[in-house]
Amino acid sequence: MFTKICLVAAVIFVIGAEAQEHHHEHHHHASSSQSIKQHHGKATEKHVEYYSHPKYEFAYKVEDPHTGDKKSQHESRDGDVVKGVYSLHEPDGTVRIVEYHADKKTGFNANVKHEGHAKHIVPEHHHHH
Repeated sequence: MFTKICLVAAVIFVIGAEAQEHHHEHHHHASSSQSIKQHHGKATEKHVEYYSHPKYEFAYKVEDPHTGDKKSQHESRDGDVVKGVYSLHEPDGTVRIVEYHADKKTGFNANVKHEGHAKHIVPEHHHHH
């Protein structure tokens, strides 16, 4: 589930950046536009642009002792720059830590680290009677 969430967020980020780049190539910010037509005598069209500087920060943490699910993420965005880190406790006992950064110049970059020592996991055998 966690992988799907990150993948969806990455796809939304890429699609949004791509659409913005193609639609407003002369702008370097998120924007939307609205055309208004009035039909009182003469037809006129008014083009209005709205600028919205994308800026957010979020974090979450999961620690489920029943399933052993432990993970956390923190991400921030200011304009076209996104920075974040997430950690995931692997089934073998190690912790995967991914630090990532994305911007228009360098694209998406991630640094993956593993902490701890992997334990050999012996699968449980279920006996059928």
